[in-house]
Amino acid sequence: MKILDRYLLTIFIKTFLTVFVILFFIFILQAVWLFIAELAGKDLDFMTVLKFIVYYMPSMVPLVLPLSILLASIMTFGDLSENYEFAAMKSSGVSLQRAMKGLTIFMVLLSVVAFFFANNVIPYSQYKFTNIRRNLAQVKPAMAIAEGQFSDVGDFNIKVDKKSGENGNILTGITIHKKAINGNASTTVIKAKNGLLRSSENSNLLQLVLYDGAQYEDIISKKYEERNRVPFTKTFFKKYIFNIDISKLNAIDENTGQVTTNNMLKISALTYTLDSLNKNYKKDVISFAENIHLRTGITTSYNGGTMADTMGKSGNRNSKSTANLLALYDINERIRIVETAKGSIESTQFMVNGSNEEMSYKQKNINAHWISIYDKFVISYACIMMFFIGAPLGAIIRKGGLGLPIVFAVLIFISFHFINTFGRKVAEENGIPPVLGSWLSSIVLTPLAVFLTYRATNDNNLINFDTISLPIQTFLKKIFNRKVVV
Repeated sequence: MKILDRYLLTIFIKTFLTVFVILFFIFILQAVWLFIAELAGKDLDFMTVLKFIVYYMPSMVPLVLPLSILLASIMTFGDLSENYEFAAMKSSGVSLQRAMKGLTIFMVLLSVVAFFFANNVIPYSQYKFTNIRRNLAQVKPAMAIAEGQFSDVGDFNIKVDKKSGENGNILTGITIHKKAINGNASTTVIKAKNGLLRSSENSNLLQLVLYDGAQYEDIISKKYEERNRVPFTKTFFKKYIFNIDISKLNAIDENTGQVTTNNMLKISALTYTLDSLNKNYKKDVISFAENIHLRTGITTSYNGGTMADTMGKSGNRNSKSTANLLALYDINERIRIVETAKGSIESTQFMVNGSNEEMSYKQKNINAHWISIYDKFVISYACIMMFFIGAPLGAIIRKGGLGLPIVFAVLIFISFHFINTFGRKVAEENGIPPVLGSWLSSIVLTPLAVFLTYRATNDNNLINFDTISLPIQTFLKKIFNRKVVV
């Protein structure tokens, strides 16, 4: 490695690491603020909070890494140009491409590391983060009941409108559904105005004290004809205490995953899953088409024979006789046929709408898996692209430090992030192909990288104002000359 390459690489790495640490810290603070409601006031121990943050950190790298490379490139090359070090290099016969050669190799290696990081570390961290977030209520029994939603606790589904008190143990607006056996619908509902939650770290029981409420329980009659009346019993109470067994919750390890999404899979797992999803999707489409074909009854007539048989019995096969098939039947049969056809059409339309929503959901799931695959390559390419945007831009603007470079870096990165988010959302909704949605930001910004590299190589400014001002000056001179002649 030559002295020049070592010098440039040292400056860039120092700047890059400094910027990366600062930006990473800012993004982590933003994440803590985002999840502060889930962490604050929950009586969580330090290790649980630390795991929560550590598992979330890798998901910030796809945002922080391209921005850090862009800002470090602008600052490094802007500082070199501002201090006339590039002028000294050019006077010695060192071009911009030659100065960027060593850093380009470093960027390629960094992009390879970013790809393996996105394919291995981020899925694992997302898997752990999502499941530890899901299991926080299981780690702390006092958190088992969430506010404003039904929580699965033992043999009950519990919802409270509001939680108050120092530990959130005072409950208001309580609704409890007792789980039925064998997966049947719940037959017992308990509602109470107020309640108190009691738990102990040394106990596997969660005690719930309810005040001013009622219990509703459906009665399943042995006679089928009486079930349509839906009989039930209603019991009022001033105070009702019952215990919930949470031993199974406490036995679950916080590191044991229960949730898996496309963001938690490697490329190998994604391709395997995609193969299964595509096969199931095609199978469902074929099955749906066959069911619709059978429901239309095209191959059979109203009386069970084929259309050819019906027309054969009528003894007339010309076009006039087939113009109105209902003419073959009397008025009562016509009414029955029309009513049957109307009911069949409504049923088929309902079936088509339901199947359309189901197929749309499955297609979105397939698109999300494709996007997850492409994103692992996009972050790798973004590292190289941001370098070829930042380095020439820094050489052109000739400003280092944290002033103008931050302005350019933020504008470019916001454009990159907005286009990337827009493309992914449209692709998930099946508006554009997933490959286009994932690579849309790179497709838009790559010409900018080529343009800036070309301008910096030729030692041109970012914008050639002469090409704008000269035509205006020429036009104004012609106008003023005409006025003088008149």
